[in-house]
Amino acid sequence: MEARVTENIYLEVPQSDVHFIRSMSRKMGWTFKKSRKSGLQQSLDDVKAGRVYEAKSVEDLMAQLDA
Repeated sequence: MEARVTENIYLEVPQSDVHFIRSMSRKMGWTFKKSRKSGLQQSLDDVKAGRVYEAKSVEDLMAQLDA
């Protein structure tokens, strides 16, 4: 009997497509594992992508927090 060779592949898909991917993996006999990025990793990704806001003053910061 020949050993089964597997390979891990990581995909980023929209939340709406996860059900489809999960059902396809079951039909193909694949193993499906779902993981999410930690809040810290998401924050670091936001900084790298420039999705940050710098308040001009305390009042500006408070206005953003209230929004």
